[in-house]
Amino acid sequence: MHSTIFVNLPVADIDRSRQFFTDLGYTFDEKFSDGRALVLVLGENRFVMLMLRDSFDSLHPARTADASEVKECVICLGADSREDVDALVDRAVAAGGAAGDSEDHGFMYGRSYDDPDGHSWQIFWMDPSARG
Repeated sequence: MHSTIFVNLPVADIDRSRQFFTDLGYTFDEKFSDGRALVLVLGENRFVMLMLRDSFDSLHPARTADASEVKECVICLGADSREDVDALVDRAVAAGGAAGDSEDHGFMYGRSYDDPDGHSWQIFWMDPSARG
């Protein structure tokens, strides 16, 4: 139905965001990044546009939420294994993120963290046989 997704998130400091997500092992699409925005690559045709707050504000007429106080969304990303979930979340916490909740339902396992701007990231693994 859709060929590409860009999730737009406001951030306070582009350099801090770049360092945090670099520490987690992510890369960036430099063609669309500058001092006001940074394109985080999540996978093929899956991106997060990390934008300075005033640039983000220009996208809409409403007041922008402060993600450290109010959750505007939770970004859920699949991992290939339980170990990959743990490794990524552990790197996030070591890089300055805040540890969130954990869930273990046997067939599905997840942990979360908040990035330095307070955005919530849920990393999960689901047993492929549970998907039917």
